[in-house]
Amino acid sequence: MGASMSRLGVVGVFLAAALLCLPLADMTVASHDPWAALARMGRGFLTPDFSALEQISRAVAQTLAFAIAGVALGGMAGLCLAPFYRLRAVRGLAIGLRSVHELFWALMLLQVFGISVWSGVLAIALPYAGIFAKVLSEIMDEADPRPAAWLGPRADPLTRFLWTRMPLARPQMVNYALYRLECGLRSSAVLGFIGLPTLGFQLDSFFRQGEYGAAGAVMAIYIALIATVRLWMRPRLVILWLGAAALMLATVQAPPMGQGALWRFLSDIVPAPLRQGDPAGVVPWLWHLLDGAILPGLMATLVVAQLALILAGAVAFLGQALIVPRVAGRAGAAAGHLLLVILRSFPEYMLAYLFLQVFGPSMLPAILALGLHNGAIIGHLLGRQAAALTLRPDAPRGLTLWGWEIVPRLFGSFLALCLYRWEIIIRESAIMGILGIATLGFYLDSAIGELRIDRAVAILAATGLVTIGVDALSRAIRARLGAASLRMSGSRQAVRARQATGC
Repeated sequence: MGASMSRLGVVGVFLAAALLCLPLADMTVASHDPWAALARMGRGFLTPDFSALEQISRAVAQTLAFAIAGVALGGMAGLCLAPFYRLRAVRGLAIGLRSVHELFWALMLLQVFGISVWSGVLAIALPYAGIFAKVLSEIMDEADPRPAAWLGPRADPLTRFLWTRMPLARPQMVNYALYRLECGLRSSAVLGFIGLPTLGFQLDSFFRQGEYGAAGAVMAIYIALIATVRLWMRPRLVILWLGAAALMLATVQAPPMGQGALWRFLSDIVPAPLRQGDPAGVVPWLWHLLDGAILPGLMATLVVAQLALILAGAVAFLGQALIVPRVAGRAGAAAGHLLLVILRSFPEYMLAYLFLQVFGPSMLPAILALGLHNGAIIGHLLGRQAAALTLRPDAPRGLTLWGWEIVPRLFGSFLALCLYRWEIIIRESAIMGILGIATLGFYLDSAIGELRIDRAVAILAATGLVTIGVDALSRAIRARLGAASLRMSGSRQAVRARQATGC
């Protein structure tokens, strides 16, 4: 009873915080006729136009190439870091890498490499290296320790790792790598919105031209690509896919950045007062940046994230029943599963872009996109848990089963999964600023556009610190509620927890 009350108390605190955020949220609908815009988009999506298939096919190939190369590079780096993850320096490096969103990495890397292969590949590889390091170290820690002990004390750590830990952990590592590739495909597609030649670039181009049918074709192909990733990406074909990705990336043409781009970037990240020989001016410079960009951006980021988290919880709470046949029926469960697949397949940024075309620039597109996408992920994971529950032979069906059996038994998992996604929602809320919403990403993008790289790096550091802080708070709440048992060694719950902390 005490645990249930404390869980309800946490829910009450988050609901109260969302109510406090409502007056601060800009929910203005700027479009003159949003329903007409939605109808035009709907007609285009229901009647996709594949006449531009050659352009779309090349964008698909480049999306795959960036994703495969970025995930492979990040995975290899993470695998090298994983055995040493207990070291504070390695753990700090991994946390710093994964606390910054791929789009923010891309915006910074564009200043060094321009619109090139390295900008896209490293934008995916850097945060994924931090994620892989953490997850792979956990997988190896969960492996049976008895074979390593059997080698005796004289065996060196590398031998133990290669001959005992790795073989036992390999199946889970391969499974997680496939899941991370799905995330990489989403990241790769989104990079197109800042100029890289992936599916996001094509989608943006078609929307600007009002070609909703062609945009519908892009979205249909993208969903098919995500849905079938475990069919076409087989472990034995990895070498072939890596070779194909390298050949595809070799065809990407990029304008030259000129000599000294890296040196200019490294010099530009130094605060302007220090470059001008005025150390005393650093404090006023930093205060002006805090007052004019970081604090307002942080406030908007937290408002968007808090409201999106509540929407995600509502979607997940109701959506978990949609894919359970004993609740929704077989036909209903199939339809619910399709809906959740579609919502969770599209990255939040892409969904926000679509809603932006309908409602105009405000916080509403970001809140809807974050809430629906993350709610679909949590609802999918909860639905799988609900379908696996052992029920009494005389258990009821329909809403009675959902309300009196499933919800009470899975409420702890529901709360824990929402807390797992909290950090992700914060990260994604920050990048929504690139679409014109006044979150931290808006000020970061503005600083880069004005070539004030020192300001951009400071805002980026603030974004990473906020993400790290929210992650620490989330872990503390989960530990207090006993939700850390979701990470139980060797259980399906651990796999679902890792998926909840993913893309």
